[in-house]
Amino acid sequence: MSKSIAKGKVAFVFPGQGSQKVGMGREAFDASDASRAVFEAADRALGEALSKLCFEGPDEQLRLTRNTQPAVLTSSVALLRALLSESGAETPDVVAGHSLGEYSAHVAAGTMAFEDAVRLVRIRGELMQEAVPVGQGAMAAVLKMERAPLEEICRSIDGIVQPVNYNSPGQIVIAGETRAVELAGEKCKAAGGRMMPLPVSAPFHSSLMKPAEEKLAPHLAAIAFVDPRVPVYVNVDAAPVTKGDVARDALVRQVSRPVRWDESVLRMVEDGVTLFVEIGVGSALSGMIKRTTDRAVSVSVQTPSDFVAAREAIASARA
Repeated sequence: MSKSIAKGKVAFVFPGQGSQKVGMGREAFDASDASRAVFEAADRALGEALSKLCFEGPDEQLRLTRNTQPAVLTSSVALLRALLSESGAETPDVVAGHSLGEYSAHVAAGTMAFEDAVRLVRIRGELMQEAVPVGQGAMAAVLKMERAPLEEICRSIDGIVQPVNYNSPGQIVIAGETRAVELAGEKCKAAGGRMMPLPVSAPFHSSLMKPAEEKLAPHLAAIAFVDPRVPVYVNVDAAPVTKGDVARDALVRQVSRPVRWDESVLRMVEDGVTLFVEIGVGSALSGMIKRTTDRAVSVSVQTPSDFVAAREAIASARA
């Protein structure tokens, strides 16, 4: 971390689906009682050995959406609890998560209990997979294209294809019907962009997910939500929420609407955040943040070996 950290607020941010890998969370589990308790709670809540799937695979099972979503949530929360309890790091001023990561953010903020969250994301994963038959939906990352021309290309296609993840300048994910995504990709290439198909089994955050949204709503309504301890910047509005009922509504709407991550990052910076601490597998969010703003620093916490650097960065932001 070469860039100095300006005094300001600290944001904890959490990754979503796509960050998973076999072995995730194992080092935290071995090193931390707090982390171990999270994995054990997940196993009890789901009635199966999710921890074993995270640590040992097999990969093809871990990549199933119904497994990926609780696995990523559990690994992130386990790292978070270890960071706070074992390293003496201070709590954040604000939190956010990318797509599925918003559930991790709400657990961090105390909006919902971890056990409720892990059961919810298992259901969320199943409903999102069921909404569109395998092979009929697709997602692709589009690089080197700005928002407006990409949106125009999507509107010009005969079929359903939409921008669904506004990750950072020059990196937007599209999703929709398989053929429509392919046609949009061809037009993007002709316009000077690059398209990379993503290895996912459903068109997440597109309007094709509306059936999943409608079925998830009563499950969310049945869970106790309280006002978060710190503001949670939600994907669907790129704005902070401080009320439990508003947080629940945002999680419902998020299923079939775009993830406005770049706007969320800029809003957090505008509101005084100078340090982003990414907690979970991989460092994708840190890369997105660096491409989005030069007014803040991002550090990644993937294993307990990253705790000291994170604690020092947090101390610098609050010096």
